[in-house]
Parts: sequence; C-alpha cells; structure tokens
Amino acid sequence: MFTALLGALFFALGVNATSAYAAEGEGLQGTLSNQNQPVAGVRINVTQNGQPAGSAVSGADGKWTLSVSPGTYEVVLDESSLPAGVGLQGTLGPTRSLEVYEGQMRNVLYPLGPVGAGAPPPEAEPTIWDRLPNLVYTGVHIGLILALGALGVSLIFGTMGLTNFAHGELITFGALIGFLFNVTIGLPLWLSLILAVVVGGAFGWLQDRFFWGWLRRRRTGLIGMMIVSIGLAMVLRYVFLFQFRGGTQQYREYAAQPGIEIGPLLIAPKNLIMDAVAILVLVAVSVALLKTRLGKATRAVSTNPALAAASGIDVDKIIRLIWTIGGALAALAGVMLGMFQGLNFQMGFQILLLVFAAVTLGGLGTAFGALLGSMVVGIVTQVSTLWVPTELKNVGALAALIIILLFRPQGILGRRERIG
Repeated sequence: MFTALLGALFFALGVNATSAYAAEGEGLQGTLSNQNQPVAGVRINVTQNGQPAGSAVSGADGKWTLSVSPGTYEVVLDESSLPAGVGLQGTLGPTRSLEVYEGQMRNVLYPLGPVGAGAPPPEAEPTIWDRLPNLVYTGVHIGLILALGALGVSLIFGTMGLTNFAHGELITFGALIGFLFNVTIGLPLWLSLILAVVVGGAFGWLQDRFFWGWLRRRRTGLIGMMIVSIGLAMVLRYVFLFQFRGGTQQYREYAAQPGIEIGPLLIAPKNLIMDAVAILVLVAVSVALLKTRLGKATRAVSTNPALAAASGIDVDKIIRLIWTIGGALAALAGVMLGMFQGLNFQMGFQILLLVFAAVTLGGLGTAFGALLGSMVVGIVTQVSTLWVPTELKNVGALAALIIILLFRPQGILGRRERIG
C-alpha cells in the first residue's frame, strides 16, 4: 500500500525518474564565479591514475558537474579557457586531488578574481590545532542533524518499545520530497523545506494509521514488528531507487556556498541558518514534552501505557501523534542533510547506524538523552579524522559508544531498571 501511495505521490508531482537524476552514482561538481558573477565556458579536466576520467564545462550559471565512480581523482581547471581578465586567486593552483566516496558528491572550489588582484602569501601547513575548531563545529552541526532524527526514534521507542529500522527511510523521504518541491516544481528552498516537513509528518501519521496501528491491534510482538520494520525499510529504499535512480543530486540553491570566517572557524552561512533552525525545533519539542498536557500524556504513555490508558489517556492517539512528530523531524533532518552533503536514495540508511548509536548512547526512550548522544556521536566522528582516514570516521563514534556502555549500560541519561 505504501509503495502505491509513494508512486502516486511522485507521479502527481510530475517526477520523471530519468530526468530527476540525470547523473548516475558519485561525482564532482563546483560553481565558478568572479566577484559574485557566474563564469561560463570554463573547462574542468579530471584524471585518475594518469588516465582521463572525463571533463566538464561550466554553464551559464557557472555550475559544472561530472559523474565518476568512487576513487581518487586529479581535478584540473584549464586556465586557458578562463575569460580575459579573470584568473585563479591564491597559491593552490589549478589542480585539486580529491577522494570521492560511495554516495558522495564532492564540491571542488576554485577562487577566481581579476588578473593582477594579487595573491595572498603562502600559508603554512595547517596543524592539528588549526583543524580542530572546524572539526568540532562540523561535529556539532552533524550532531544537530542526527538529533532531529534520533529524537523521533527515541520517542517512538519510548511509547511503543519499537526499534524502527525504517526511520532512515523517513529521513530520505523528507530529503527527496524537498527535492521535488525545490528542483522539479521550482519552489524556493525555504518553502520546500516547510512543505517537506508537513508531508513528512503526514507520512508518519499515515504509517501508524494504516500500518503500525493495525499491527498493534493484531497484538503483533515487538520482535515481529522490528522484523517488519526492516522489510518496510527495504521496500521504501527500492521505491526511492526506482523513482529517483541512484545518482547524487543537489538542491537548486546553496549547493556550493563560500564560507565566512568567524574567529578560527570557516563556516558556510547556510550551515549557521540550519543550526539555528535545528536548535529552535529541538528546544520547542523538548519544552512541549515538559510543559504541555500533550507532552505529559506522552511521558505517561512512555512510562506505563497500561496505567496511562486506565487514567483515561487515549494511548493510540498519543502514539499516532508521536509518529507524526517523528516523521516531521525526520523530514527536517533529511532536507538539512541533503543541503550539507547532497541527497540520494540511501542517505537515511547510511546514517541510520549513527542515529541508533546516538539514541543508545544517550539512553533508550529518553528525548534529552537522544540530543546528548547525538552531540557526542557527531563530535567524535569528525574529530577522529585527525588520526584515522575519513572513510573510517564512524569507527570512533562506535568505539565511544562501546566504552561508555561498558561503564553505564543504560546510557548517559538512561534509567536503571530491575530485570527479573
């Protein structure tokens, strides 16, 4: 039923799977501009192990893109194709050596400016202490995105006891719905984000109304429901693949944004806005859980569903509300993750392990534990790249999870429970 609903929704929005994702697999991309004006007609040549891997030419908007498979590439800007009076700035030159990982669209930056504008003096090789502030900030930024997804997982587990392996697909769903509104229909990104959150919340409500609620009424066990969630995740993932293909794409706006210097940090303005929105949403949900009658009812259901029902609380209504909130938060996380690293059909699945790690680390079923766990996972993941290769950065977060749980099995903010 969900497959048919998703297909009908995408068809109604006018999505063509082939045109929506013209590029297959991973790739390289960039935007060339001179004094905030796009630079068109510039050739970018890409080689791998000395062999040509393709080339691209910047369009009228200054953007270029090239699909490649995972691997290490040399990206060279052809300076002879630059317009008269425009040249490369800085000391890095026209060549960039980049590693492209699976499911990743790497941005390649070339600072352009008037010829003769002068180049800055050569900079020393950055030390660990030079890199650390930016890595910590990136970890906080990723932690806030993880927290949006982890909060939904934690609330659903707290009220139903269900470990939902399909929650990653809710994140992907939000990102792709945002893509439909922003790229296919042409709406501004901020409006697309709002609509994606609304549709994500509605999708969460529909899941519980026609699927999980039905399983509850049939008294399906938690283990059975967990296995069902794994199957649902696979179905949704391949629906997304069928509709959008396997390419990595970007939203129409803010794809390659130059950073601004704030002390030792170099931050893209879009990241600051995303951080502010995430903090406001997380604070609002947390305050609502603590102060409103609905929040108190939610906590009552989480603590003891049978006693809550005996007290006159409509448990099914509360659980349905939690699914709605969880779907909306996951959609918001998906759009933000798409803005940060690009979007593809398995982006939610790729971060699901980190979301589960954050929830487990903070304490299963605790909303504030999910927030704290997400911060720890995000920061440890990024800072660990000072010592380990980037492709192994998740190992640091999982190692921290294991070490903390050895000393505090219930998680950082979890409650001890008597067993037996």
